Amino acid sequence: MGVRELPGVLPGPLVGAEWLGERLGRPGVVVLDASVGADRGAEWRIPGARVFDIDGALSDHSGPLPHTMPGADAFAREMRVLGVHDSDTVIVYDGAGIYSSARAWWMLRAMGFDRVAVLDGGLPAWTAAGLPLERGGPAPEVPVGDFTARPRAGFVVGSGEVLAALADPGAVVFDARARERFAGTAPEPRAGLRGGHMPGAVNLPFAELRRDGRMLPAAELRAAFEGLVGERERLVFSCGSGVTACVLALGAELAGYRGLSVYDGSWSEWGLPSELPVVTGD
Repeated sequence: MGVRELPGVLPGPLVGAEWLGERLGRPGVVVLDASVGADRGAEWRIPGARVFDIDGALSDHSGPLPHTMPGADAFAREMRVLGVHDSDTVIVYDGAGIYSSARAWWMLRAMGFDRVAVLDGGLPAWTAAGLPLERGGPAPEVPVGDFTARPRAGFVVGSGEVLAALADPGAVVFDARARERFAGTAPEPRAGLRGGHMPGAVNLPFAELRRDGRMLPAAELRAAFEGLVGERERLVFSCGSGVTACVLALGAELAGYRGLSVYDGSWSEWGLPSELPVVTGD
């Protein structure tokens, strides 16, 4: 077996289209399409991109909640099927710009894999840069990888940890949903969920961290967070189903924050009829 070429050190958790374009096709560079919904299975994709199926095999379907993390063994199995090696550099993207790709990035990080970055602006930015595309269709067949899952404590948390964070003066819980949903003045898109938010949570809609489908510069991201974070050192992110919470996690990391967690069940769990507290208003 030949020596695998390493493509160099990532510049950070975010890379531009030109950066990826210069390295596309090199051994050791893997591109994953993490699109969901209408963008999944698009007519065009980045050449050689493999499908990171958040709606399918890369969610745990043993329970009722959408988009929850699969176990370590299942996650490792899917990464190996996608041909991912422990030594690879992985770039994830989606068809909406920055949306579900952040979820894929966070999942890989939570499983102990750090050689991963999000393509800033996703497929629209790649296309606008005039970089090559190939028609979609069946995913390319690749040799099985040797990916090893090494789950990290605290990266993905449940409702019990969120309750504790809400009561912790050193922690802040962010809600990435739109302001109307946070306030409870707009209906939830999933049937049967209560409207409103967790008492003590703060609202930072994920869309406010993007401009033209790309993440804001680090200084602007820092400004968006610092007034809400203050001196607190732990940040917990929630949203509708655990996807756009990861956009906030990406933004916080780009802004220089550490001690980050994503609430996996998010409002699809918290909003169910239960004893978990809910309030309405701003």
